[in-house]
Amino acid sequence: MKNDNSRKRGQRNQKAGRTGGQKSRSQERLHWRSGNMLYPVPAVMVSCADRGGRANIITIAWTGTICSDPAMVYISVRPGRYSYDLLKDSGEFVINLTTASLAEAADFCGVRSGRDVDKFRECSLTPLPSKHIKAPSIAESPVNIECRVKEMIPLGTHHMFLADVLGVTVDNRFIDESGRFCLENAGLLAYSHGAYFELGRFVGKFGFSVRKSGKKKASRSSADSFREKTGGRETETAESSHGKKDHNRRGVRRQKKDGRQDSGHPGSGRRTGKKQRNS
Repeated sequence: MKNDNSRKRGQRNQKAGRTGGQKSRSQERLHWRSGNMLYPVPAVMVSCADRGGRANIITIAWTGTICSDPAMVYISVRPGRYSYDLLKDSGEFVINLTTASLAEAADFCGVRSGRDVDKFRECSLTPLPSKHIKAPSIAESPVNIECRVKEMIPLGTHHMFLADVLGVTVDNRFIDESGRFCLENAGLLAYSHGAYFELGRFVGKFGFSVRKSGKKKASRSSADSFREKTGGRETETAESSHGKKDHNRRGVRRQKKDGRQDSGHPGSGRRTGKKQRNS
């Protein structure tokens, strides 16, 4: 009897990962110095323009919502970046959400400087006139958020631009028959610890943890249905536009060899070269 109890207790301990008084690997933790490890984050393309109307695009990962009413967002930018003075002087910008088909353009706009190239032309992107500000939006983006700077806060390596949202433009290809905006069908791009990812599997809607049971759960996401209807084609406009200039891809590959860039865009913890710091 005693042996049976000991055996059962040993089995329970083994399942809990405490066999031999040792912690399981899942319980082991590493302690790092303070740093930015809040991932995943969006990798957005921010369009801006100087007073003469010359437009530029900078890819930013340090961005987000700071208030719902009034609607406010922020972006954080290194003062050494080419776009920094454009943002500071004009006081306006557009946050353009990115998709998997825009990943190459987003990366390019984060590692090349607007001092040297016209990023709209090099990436075959279409400037879209904004409704409330002079800075153009990017037509290939599914969502364009027009912003006006309310306050600029110097913080350290980055300065934060707090901005009011003046208006939002969306691609009507993602509006379904009921009028719902199905942003999940756009193939949104996220950035995590040095790499880009397309958002994927549907997990649940807000509040699903406390919703009363009884209704049959859908086995497929709306994104799956969208892909079936379109035959697997999603943001064709952006994909076809990238195909116009294959030499841009070669330029991006050369830039990737230089390492990650160091602004609010992905890889911001390191300085890797002047070109990467001057978008």
